[in-house]
Amino acid sequence: MPAVLVLLLLSGFLSRAEAATVVARVDLSSQRMTVSVNGVPRYSWLVSTARRGYVTPTGVYRPQRLYRMYYSRKYYNSPMPYSIFYSGGYAIHGSYAVSQLGGPASHGCIRLHPSNAATLYSLVQSYGRGNTAIVITR
Repeated sequence: MPAVLVLLLLSGFLSRAEAATVVARVDLSSQRMTVSVNGVPRYSWLVSTARRGYVTPTGVYRPQRLYRMYYSRKYYNSPMPYSIFYSGGYAIHGSYAVSQLGGPASHGCIRLHPSNAATLYSLVQSYGRGNTAIVITR
């Protein structure tokens, strides 16, 4: 069983019967997301998380709301393609500021290249929010 699922099971977040089949693991220190499907790593992408003065919360989450296209009400109606909200106003979403990927640049959300965000969005839709875990670590 993959280490991430073992950690989730031991933490009590997931029972063996409901273990997530899609795990998006975000490492804030490396600014990278690794996506595993059925325990097999499938993707590794650069991300941008919170810049100085902002926070990307760590923890284990499930997707709450999905929007193919969302416009930020807080930040100048900025487009957020393929948004996956996981905690209040925090989301994983596509960003057209692709040159900033790989370094902290956001107000707290997790930014991906739009094509990678579309891939993750599709996986969450296919496998279901209840079968998806988002794990954010330092």
